[in-house]
Amino acid sequence: MSSTHKIRHKSGCKVLWNEKGFAPFSVDWNVKSENFNKGQKMKIRRAVPGDMENIFAIYAYARQQMRLAGNPDQWGDSHPSMEIVQKDIADGSSYVVTDEKDEICAVFAFIIGEEPTYRKIENGHWLSDDAYGTLHRVASSGRQKGILKLCLAYCEAKMPNVRVDTHGQNRIMQHLLEKNGYQRCGIIHVADGSPRIAYQKKG
Repeated sequence: MSSTHKIRHKSGCKVLWNEKGFAPFSVDWNVKSENFNKGQKMKIRRAVPGDMENIFAIYAYARQQMRLAGNPDQWGDSHPSMEIVQKDIADGSSYVVTDEKDEICAVFAFIIGEEPTYRKIENGHWLSDDAYGTLHRVASSGRQKGILKLCLAYCEAKMPNVRVDTHGQNRIMQHLLEKNGYQRCGIIHVADGSPRIAYQKKG
C-alpha cells in the first residue's frame, strides 16, 4: 500500500496524492487564491471507459467555445477523436476532474516521456532537455473556475518539468500558461504539420 503525501503547491493550494500518482488526487484551495471558487473541493482521477460520454460532451463544448473565441482551427469539428481518447484511457494518461458532487467538469491527458512532435523546435529552444511530461487535450465544462491552474498543479506535482503547446489563435490558453509561469520556447509542428506555440516550465 502506497503512502500519501501532502504539499502546498506554488499555486497556493494543498495537494494530496499517492506515490504512484493514482486517484483520488485531492486539492484544498487556499481561499486567498483569487481564481477559484471559495471553498471548492475537486478531485482528479484517472479516466475509465465509462467516462467517455461525459468526456466527449466536454470536448464538444470546448470546440464550441474555441470557435466563439476566434480559434476554430485548433480542434476543428472532431478533435480529439474517439481513437485518441480511447488510447489515452487505455494508456492510463487520461484524467478527469470531478467536483463535490462527483460530476466530471474537466478532462486532460498527461504523458510522461518523449513527445515525438517536440523533437524539432523552431525559432527558439526548450528550457531543458531533462525528462519531462506533456499536458495535452485539456478542456473544461465551463462550470468551475481555475481548471487549468488545477491541472497544471497536478502535472507539476508528478513531474516538475512540464511542456505544453497551443494554437496561435488560442489567445486565452497563451495568456493562462504565461500567467502560470510557463515560458514561450518556440514553434513545433504537430502530426498534421500545423504549427503550435511551445511552452515549458521547469521547477
